[in-house]
Amino acid sequence: MSTQPLLHMTHISKSFPGVQALSGVELTVERGEILALVGENGAGKSTLMRILNGVFAPDSGQILWNGQPVTLHSPHDAQRLGISMIHQELALIPYLDVGKNIYLGREPTGSLPGTINWSKLYAQARQQLDCLGLDIDPRRQVRFLPLAQQQMVEVAKALSLDARLIVMDEPTSSLTEREVETLFQQIRALRAQGVSVIYISHRLEEVFAIADRVAVLRDGSLVGCKPVADLTPEQVIRMMVGRELSQVYEKGDEASAGDVVLAVEHLSREGAIQDVTFRLHAGEILGVAGLVGAGRTELAETLFGVHPATSGTIRLNGQEVTIQRPAQAIRSGIALVPEDRKAAGLFLRMNVATNIVMALFGRLARWGIIPWARVEQIAGDFVERLDIRTPSLQQRVRNLSGGNQQKVVIARWLTLEPEVLILDEPTRGIDVGAKAEIYRLMHQLAGRGVGILMISSELPEILGVSDRVLVMREGRLVGEFDPRTATQDDLMSAATGSGDSGRNGQ
Repeated sequence: MSTQPLLHMTHISKSFPGVQALSGVELTVERGEILALVGENGAGKSTLMRILNGVFAPDSGQILWNGQPVTLHSPHDAQRLGISMIHQELALIPYLDVGKNIYLGREPTGSLPGTINWSKLYAQARQQLDCLGLDIDPRRQVRFLPLAQQQMVEVAKALSLDARLIVMDEPTSSLTEREVETLFQQIRALRAQGVSVIYISHRLEEVFAIADRVAVLRDGSLVGCKPVADLTPEQVIRMMVGRELSQVYEKGDEASAGDVVLAVEHLSREGAIQDVTFRLHAGEILGVAGLVGAGRTELAETLFGVHPATSGTIRLNGQEVTIQRPAQAIRSGIALVPEDRKAAGLFLRMNVATNIVMALFGRLARWGIIPWARVEQIAGDFVERLDIRTPSLQQRVRNLSGGNQQKVVIARWLTLEPEVLILDEPTRGIDVGAKAEIYRLMHQLAGRGVGILMISSELPEILGVSDRVLVMREGRLVGEFDPRTATQDDLMSAATGSGDSGRNGQ
């Protein structure tokens, strides 16, 4: 067996107008290794991987594959070498079946010119799926598969190209915990077969669960690359952002909660939530934890009127309100930042200014005319206030980083000065540095008296940011905890029903 590493990228630099994206980056991947590549948004991960995939040419540096220098002019050049990239947005055609997706554009020819040997195609697809231990019908349409299996169809497609190195970009961003474990089993099986994987993720718990080594980029430079066994999550965060984990969750000045701003009593919605009762104080961050399917998002949607409650009461500042649709929630002073910001929170093809001020258009318009100078003034104020990093107010919001997109969604609701802000997975898919900025913003809003209901699947986030924590299971509230004394095990026990639910909060 060759002692040469499978891949060695040496002294890679790349600049764009006004931006030095990469500066002398060195990256090595061994055969049969899972290398995690981490860093904040803008650290250079995407640029480095696009160079590896032949999308960009480096300004300087060299790529060695099996010890030999190579030049990659396109993704096809990378594929021919055995390099395959699976993007966060899957490149599958949902209405085609699994076999056709795996061999799209490379179908085996039939005995007659211009025909396809379908039986051979499905037999080859079955063989690729078997290699991954996947019990998937190659004739089944992709749209009917769960996301974890769709991910593995992408892996099967990569292996059909004889891939020796697979780059996975945020592969678990839309997966349940069970699907994540299924994916990890397959990644470990690939490693056992000698296939190497570059695993890109913002979720450090996954990095420590699956990777052999961790490479950290910051500001376009390689900060370090070490075995997972020699690192802690706190050390990786410090390498990524240049500050301690305690500073990421830093709360600042302690503020006492005010009067009850939202009182929910015996709230139910058939098939979603059952007999939910809690109180949210002005200036408080109330965390809501629980497993996927526990009813957390359903609770948020019920409070916001996306799906109205079938029984129970909602009171704002002591006054009972009826919320049958979002417009009523907004008028009552409730705002919701949804779990999926791209699908439900943003107008991706519109610019930053329009996205921020969209909720105010009805108030600003005069005789059907939008005063755009006023729109830009308001948007500019919130860009500065929330430190939204954008080249201009005219930048399409789809081109912003995840953290800045999230701040745009929050800014839109802040223009309405809500009394209750519901945040559903507020830091999903954004890096550690951007998370710290979102947390800082949440504490600033709480300091101004806004009551915040934060739903999160990340237990360190729930404990690090919240003033109180509620836990849901099967549509019900099953526990209340004080984050100063509770542990992740306490929350997980309540969420799974494996222990006594806590009630040490107030």
